[in-house]
Amino acid sequence: MAKRISAAQAKAHLSDLMAQVGYGGEHYVIERRGKPLAALVSIADLEWLQQGRASAARPQGALAIVGAWRDVDDRDLDALTAEIYSERARDTGRPVPFVA
Repeated sequence: MAKRISAAQAKAHLSDLMAQVGYGGEHYVIERRGKPLAALVSIADLEWLQQGRASAARPQGALAIVGAWRDVDDRDLDALTAEIYSERARDTGRPVPFVA
């Protein structure tokens, strides 16, 4: 949990706060007039946050698949879809024995 500190206190104790953040793993939310304005975190935490932001910008899951099909002609996709539905219609499933 991040500790809250005023901008004036942060300015007055910046060196101590940097040591607590860099070596002690602390986090600080710096407030101005009682409203959160900035955060003081370690370089390791900043890099982790930036890495998360970069990976969130890339589509994942189904959205990544959608982008992979953008260069495929619509007629080819229609043919593929028709083939999939045709195979589904022919599929009778697998036999499942009934045990009483």
